[in-house]
Amino acid sequence: MCLAIPVRIEELIDAERAMADIGGVRKEINIALVDDLSVGDYVILHVGYALNKLDPEEAARTLALFEELGQLQEAYDEAKAGEGAA
Repeated sequence: MCLAIPVRIEELIDAERAMADIGGVRKEINIALVDDLSVGDYVILHVGYALNKLDPEEAARTLALFEELGQLQEAYDEAKAGEGAA
């Protein structure tokens, strides 16, 4: 399964590289496939490459869904761990 995630551009390094905020972690990404980026823009990131710009509201909705999925996974993991203790 492949997953692309929304990330925020924090710093433009050059025409092909930028620093992005990925869940609170700064990482250098390749932006060669996307034109006209500015600090603060959101892009869809897949295996280190920005694929396209993303509307900030859509990015927020998607990130909220990922957060919700993470909470569901934590609850599932806790329930599974509790089954083994019984």
